[in-house]
Amino acid sequence: MTRVSLAGASGYAGGELLRLLSGHPEFVIGPIAAGGKAGMSVAEVHPQLGSLGNRVLSETTADVLSDADLVFLALPHGESAALVEQLPAGLRVVDLGADFRLASESAWATYYGGSHAGSWVYGLPELPGQRARIAAATRLANPGCYATSVELAFAPLLSAGLIDPLALVVVAASGTSGAGRKPTESLLASQVMGSMSAYKVGGVHQHTPEIEQQLSLAAGGEVRVSFTPLLAPMSRGIISTCTAQVLGGVTESDLRDALHGAYDAEVFVQLLAPGTWPQTSSVSGSNLAQLQVSLDAHSGRVVIVSVIDNLGKGAAGQALQNANIITGLPEGAGLSTNGVAP
Repeated sequence: MTRVSLAGASGYAGGELLRLLSGHPEFVIGPIAAGGKAGMSVAEVHPQLGSLGNRVLSETTADVLSDADLVFLALPHGESAALVEQLPAGLRVVDLGADFRLASESAWATYYGGSHAGSWVYGLPELPGQRARIAAATRLANPGCYATSVELAFAPLLSAGLIDPLALVVVAASGTSGAGRKPTESLLASQVMGSMSAYKVGGVHQHTPEIEQQLSLAAGGEVRVSFTPLLAPMSRGIISTCTAQVLGGVTESDLRDALHGAYDAEVFVQLLAPGTWPQTSSVSGSNLAQLQVSLDAHSGRVVIVSVIDNLGKGAAGQALQNANIITGLPEGAGLSTNGVAP
């Protein structure tokens, strides 16, 4: 059995990770730490977690978290690096935040600010060659939620040379849990219900450099993405509409073959049958990504629609998938491809 600890247990991603860990066949939940809610019981913070209700949230210190074989960090962006410096060098860590995702110091300064902590192995197993890198890692950067949905959509087409890498366009909508648990006026129910709104428009969303970084590796050259995020009146889920100019002579069959070739052997990525379009409710509560592709012959552009649960494949589920790989367990241990509906 592997003993795991968790920092950031009071947040939405932390709560989802606790839910998944509570049913894991090989992981034992060790220290559970939180910030301002330290000293409270899990039942007070996450009443849905009945089996863990009597556990008490600890202070977030390196000494507390080190009493484990593997540590999950589900902290706000910019807070993991300082804590990691205090952890034992050989301790395995999966960071759900952004601190170690970007290789570029200038990109970090532009989109996040502050000191750049460096980069770790990137934890999206379905990208080409990435699973072997994850298996050999002790420190892992879990991808962003939007980034996961977009990279899964575009990477196979870029690797196959089917689309223009300098003209990628993404419009994606996320549920409110993607903004975290900290209360803000823009997330009040009266503001969100019955409405959709754009935010961080104009290339300023923090997942933009992450998406371009990973897709550039898939393409073998520069990639440029125009990314517009939307806030949707739902608690969880992401739907990304990803479009790009196809290169001369490319057919819809070519596009579909590239996606099938990349994902037919993958447990957690599913290309739907022609004519069936993804919906966020289908993947809610699961670690599954669903995709559909179509060629818009009128404009000469491909359209890929990608859906994930932002707390599942976009955060906690993917973190657990990566932890399974790092520890040599079956990749799907404690995870499901079945959603919860209605």
